[in-house]
Amino acid sequence: MKALVYEGPGKKSWTDVPDPVILNPTDAIVELVTTTICGTDLHILKGDVPTVQTGRILGHEGVGFIKEIGASVKNFKVGDRVLISCIKSCGSCKNCQQGLYSHCLGDEGGSGMGWILGHLIDGTQAEFVRIPYADTSLHKLSPSVSDEQAVMLSDILPTGFEMGIQYGQVKPGDVVAVIGAGPVGLGAIMTASLHGAAKVIAIDLDTNRLEKSRELGATDVVVSGQPQWKEQVLALTDGAGVDVAIEAVGVPDTFTMATEIVRPGGHVANVGVHGKSVPLHLEQLWIHNVFISMGLVNTNTTPMLLKLVESKKIPADKLVTHRFNFKQFLEAYDTFGRAAETKALKVVISNK
Repeated sequence: MKALVYEGPGKKSWTDVPDPVILNPTDAIVELVTTTICGTDLHILKGDVPTVQTGRILGHEGVGFIKEIGASVKNFKVGDRVLISCIKSCGSCKNCQQGLYSHCLGDEGGSGMGWILGHLIDGTQAEFVRIPYADTSLHKLSPSVSDEQAVMLSDILPTGFEMGIQYGQVKPGDVVAVIGAGPVGLGAIMTASLHGAAKVIAIDLDTNRLEKSRELGATDVVVSGQPQWKEQVLALTDGAGVDVAIEAVGVPDTFTMATEIVRPGGHVANVGVHGKSVPLHLEQLWIHNVFISMGLVNTNTTPMLLKLVESKKIPADKLVTHRFNFKQFLEAYDTFGRAAETKALKVVISNK
């Protein structure tokens, strides 16, 4: 089969690799129909994730049809159309029983971590992929949910909702600021209303992304490159600061921005993946009673979000800006990697 293979920092190829096979009775082999590229894949290619070995097939998002199942798989059959979760769950360990799938203790991957696809085992940017713990790591799809809608639920929508809205403890009437209107930030913007946010302020350098954020639920936008960006945000809160500041970029400056606009007693929810150390000014923050949260998505809300997408409550497919086929994988990476120029949000890559 063909797959997108990591060949060391700065190197990748679309090349022939062996087909995956069933290794454990809880496995399933899925034939990919649709996949996409995540910002984490770009971090891997830069060498920011040293646990990814050379030769690894990248990708942790996808939709496809089950080609083969292990002897212990009970919830699915060959031919079922499924959504692949970016996080595996054995369903039985202590952490999975608490909904903390991101720290699944199942043996697969050997790390006590839920994110293994495209990280510790081969991923979804391929014609076929092996999915461990299929019964609890796949979701059956209704015909009324399109491939493009579904693939947004592999990672970015649950990440934005769980790590931004849930971990940020957004409450009815809150003012929420989202710093970074990329795919995950937009996922937080799209789902803020589920917890009753009264005002959602999108903050970004890119005016194109700010326009998109308005379309997806932002009530106000602020261009962060402007000298008075902070004053503009505070003016929208009568000077008090926002109830919840969501950092959805993953660089030190944007984390600091979040701490500068949150009100006393407010919450900073870090969603971005940081590749280097971030200053934390406890000497300033402690007296403001600020809460800070962070973490890896659990995907325990995926079934609920899938129902909302199916009922047209969340327009997930509006995050898609570019479409490619599998023969154009390298072109898709180039487009996604130059998002500032190409205005790419999510690129969808289909094998049809």
